[in-house]
Amino acid sequence: MTLEGRAAIVTGSSSGVGAATALRLAEQGCNVVVNYSRSSEAAEAIASEAQRFGVRVLCVQADVSDDAAVRAMVERAGKEFGRLDVLVNNAGMTKFIAHDELDDIEMEDFQRIMAVNVMGPLHCARAARQLLTESGQGVVVNVGSIAGLRGTGSSIPYCASKAALHNLTVTLARVMAPQVRVNAVAPGFITGPWLKAGLGDAYEPAKAHQESRAALGRVCDAEDVAEAIMSLVTGSRLVTGHVVPVEGGIMLAT
Repeated sequence: MTLEGRAAIVTGSSSGVGAATALRLAEQGCNVVVNYSRSSEAAEAIASEAQRFGVRVLCVQADVSDDAAVRAMVERAGKEFGRLDVLVNNAGMTKFIAHDELDDIEMEDFQRIMAVNVMGPLHCARAARQLLTESGQGVVVNVGSIAGLRGTGSSIPYCASKAALHNLTVTLARVMAPQVRVNAVAPGFITGPWLKAGLGDAYEPAKAHQESRAALGRVCDAEDVAEAIMSLVTGSRLVTGHVVPVEGGIMLAT
């Protein structure tokens, strides 16, 4: 797909993978919604950077777990841009809980993680379905995780939510075909502030361990994941219903 003059929504795009993806879309001439839930200043900064590419940019606050807020965001995008061609469901959350500490899992946390990581993409996909269908070449890319493939990650609720998102990707690909393609990326260890804050002093040892196990000898950063997302947006029109790992070959390790 050529992105010049098209329109996209990237959820959770005030930082990290979402921000990198929004900027790549803008660089290729795509109008874009920079979505955020709390970080308005960071989102405005990304929006300003994206506007330098000469595209139209909307900065929209919406918690993706709130169906009404999502529908309002999609409606605004449709009115402002007159179309919607790309939806990147990147917004996500976790809580760092050791897997063997089952009693530390609070149901409130579990439900919130599922609400953002699973219901959020569903809210966005169904709200955007009509506009994406009208595009004729609509694309949805969900940001999953190898946590959902291997059951390893920040917490059991997070792993479960990403496994559910991968399944949702496949079922939405069936439902939204043939006008809309739906795929997911499944990143491994992503360098940056999010994992640094979550892992604390364990960040560097964990990063070194993951690099030592990766077939390609490195872990990914936000730009690597954004590049994978873009390959699913602009690549073959025959790819749908797939979950693509982006982890340097860590899944090859025994």
